[in-house]
Amino acid sequence: QVELVESGGGLVQPGGSLKLSCAASGNIFGVKDMGWYRQVPGKERELVAVITRDGQATYEDSVKGRFAISRDNVENTVFLQMNSLKPEDTAVYYCNGMISDWIDARRSRLYWGKGTLVTVSS
Repeated sequence: QVELVESGGGLVQPGGSLKLSCAASGNIFGVKDMGWYRQVPGKERELVAVITRDGQATYEDSVKGRFAISRDNVENTVFLQMNSLKPEDTAVYYCNGMISDWIDARRSRLYWGKGTLVTVSS
């Protein structure tokens, strides 16, 4: 069984910074792309950033230049450094990962964490 657990959310003032972490654990054989999404009530979950195993990153336009995604392939962890935060960044942030396990190492499945709340407010 594979589990993703996010941490690092909280309350921050506009212009401030937060760093989110997401650790994958369990019966892991390999981890491919990992990403961060966010969702506010009444809206669909949207992509924030995604990173390949070799470190190529893609960002949603509104976070370019402010957010940075990175990963630790040894620890199976993905990070999201968020700078210059704005009230419109307020959301529940979810991580995901394409992960294969030792039961079927040839097949990757998409796993999600349960989310961590980020609130940007003065």
